Amino acid sequence: MGHYSRMGMSRGVSHGLMNDLFRASLPYLLVILLAAIIEWAFGWARLLAPWAEVSLGGLLVAVALMFASYVLRAWRVADHFCLRGRFGAVLSLNLQHNLWNNLLPMRAGELSFPILMRQRFGTDPAHALAGLFWIRLVDAQVLAALALGSLLWLAKVEALALGLVVLALVAPFVFWLVRGWLARWVDEASGFNAGELPAASPSPRPSPSGRGGKVAAVLRKVLAGLPRDAAHFARGVLLTWANWLVKLAALAWVLRQFVTIDWAGAGLGVLGGEVTSVLPIHAPGGFGTYEAGMLGALLPQGLDPAAATGAAINTHLFLLGSSLLFGLGAMLIPGKSATMPAPVKDKNTP
Repeated sequence: MGHYSRMGMSRGVSHGLMNDLFRASLPYLLVILLAAIIEWAFGWARLLAPWAEVSLGGLLVAVALMFASYVLRAWRVADHFCLRGRFGAVLSLNLQHNLWNNLLPMRAGELSFPILMRQRFGTDPAHALAGLFWIRLVDAQVLAALALGSLLWLAKVEALALGLVVLALVAPFVFWLVRGWLARWVDEASGFNAGELPAASPSPRPSPSGRGGKVAAVLRKVLAGLPRDAAHFARGVLLTWANWLVKLAALAWVLRQFVTIDWAGAGLGVLGGEVTSVLPIHAPGGFGTYEAGMLGALLPQGLDPAAATGAAINTHLFLLGSSLLFGLGAMLIPGKSATMPAPVKDKNTP
């Protein structure tokens, strides 16, 4: 009887492992299926043929701009977490984090950030995640503002478009001014005493409940990741804008090599793809979802669907190629260890 019971348990474990393996491999199988559909519908050789006509000098400039955007992103992270004198290590970390974000589905690559921050700099994972949460929130706000601004610009409402961008630039600073009131509200809604840090001790804490409690929980993460002073905060916001403007300029140039479109339309097209990159669900490398976002922004501009699809795929391939080039380079040439020394224990501490 025991023998059959063990056999049943073994089969159950094997069945569970097979299910887990299937779920893990499903996103990659879908990517392979998508590649096969593209071969059937367009043919990869015909799709990639226009690259032969792209100016080598212009392409190198676009690659340089992409690298500049990664440098600005690393500067933002180094400044946010006050990582002085280790910029090369921070840049390497960001390039690897970006690579894992592209390789892993469902935003699982974001988990590489706290792991790498812990390994390289001894940063507490909770603090790293809180900082990343804030950085991603500002990213999403900038992308939304630029996308809406581009739509208004194409609709010939230039003054409103510029006003929206200015408002989006100012909005984070308004948030900074009211952070004290928000912190007090979060403490009350979450059941914490004012000024008390979340989960700092092993004693049980009251958990947020209801809609207000859920909002408070999100705001607590945001506030925990905020910079410490106004100048620090301003640098982070401005670096976010600079990072995205440089990256979008490079991608818009690439898109214009494959389809006839003005700069505003090209900017809106790549914004459509980039907006999907901050969504919680996407395939490895954003295959399919990135192109869908771009087409959603390009087709209403009256472009031929086949030409727009080819341009979207090639622009996405440039983005992924840049990510792989820089990410693998960072992994192959990691440089010196950036691990911070352990803090010296006070002699008076028991």
